[in-house]
Amino acid sequence: MNISFRPPLLQDLESIMKIERASFTVDEAASEKAMKERISIIKDSFLVAVNNDDQPIGYVVGPIIQERYLYDELFEKTSLNPPSGGYQSILSLAVAPEYRQLKVGGRLLKELVCQCKRQQRLGVTLTCLESLIPYYKKHGFQLEGQSDSQHAGVPWFNMVFDLVE
Repeated sequence: MNISFRPPLLQDLESIMKIERASFTVDEAASEKAMKERISIIKDSFLVAVNNDDQPIGYVVGPIIQERYLYDELFEKTSLNPPSGGYQSILSLAVAPEYRQLKVGGRLLKELVCQCKRQQRLGVTLTCLESLIPYYKKHGFQLEGQSDSQHAGVPWFNMVFDLVE
């Protein structure tokens, strides 16, 4: 199967939300309103993986921030991205259940890192659950300790992929 990448379209919202809800708990998942804002405001840092029929099968999204680590307010409010610099944050990396064994998540991360290099970002930053630390390490992220995040009331860990030496 051929997988390609593109920015999100507003008509992708229903498919994206279906993937979001299948990938995160109710407390962790973004609301439809928040996801719609992300599609409208930060489509330059939102990548969608699509199948041969141009249907979303996964996505990675997050705003560009000046801080090295995510903070909880990012999950609530979306602002325009600066054209260069800053850190690409990842609020959601999600893949439809039926496509999870096809390495779509890893391909989304690789594509996002390439995009960040072109945009001269400092790095890519995310928080993840402890069980996902090995996955992100495998994709070049470094563990930088437990996050201060209180999102969804569970412990999160800071992971960073530096692009500038």
